[in-house]
Amino acid sequence: MNINIKRTNPYAILPRYASAGAAGLDLTACLEEPLTLAPGARAIVPTGIAVDLPPQHVGLLFARSGLAVMQGLTLSNGVGVIDCDYRGELQVGLIHLGTEPYTLQPGERIAQLAILPVARVQPIEVEELSHTRRGAGGFGSTGR
Repeated sequence: MNINIKRTNPYAILPRYASAGAAGLDLTACLEEPLTLAPGARAIVPTGIAVDLPPQHVGLLFARSGLAVMQGLTLSNGVGVIDCDYRGELQVGLIHLGTEPYTLQPGERIAQLAILPVARVQPIEVEELSHTRRGAGGFGSTGR
């Protein structure tokens, strides 16, 4: 599948897969200068690109595992959702959960973009749901 990408900043780096088996395209920080985040700080980081997602697809932004585990830099909203009709610049909300300041460099890979199909459903209110073996068992109900 092809996807149209528009640079909103001429210095933007187009997203690419880091390996042949990568599930997400790496997005990079489109910054004019380094950006230092103190522990606990949040920032919206521009990528300098916009995408034309196909109908009935969603773009999901995920943290880069290395940055999250080693530096404490992750997405401020957990997972970013890009609707198929959004045409603005992709921006990444980051939060720094580490203990030391972290400096983002221009062009640094900051997130991953996975593009997935989405099922559109029509909610229908009912009095009862179908029965399953698990039922309403929630957190921890299936064991460790």
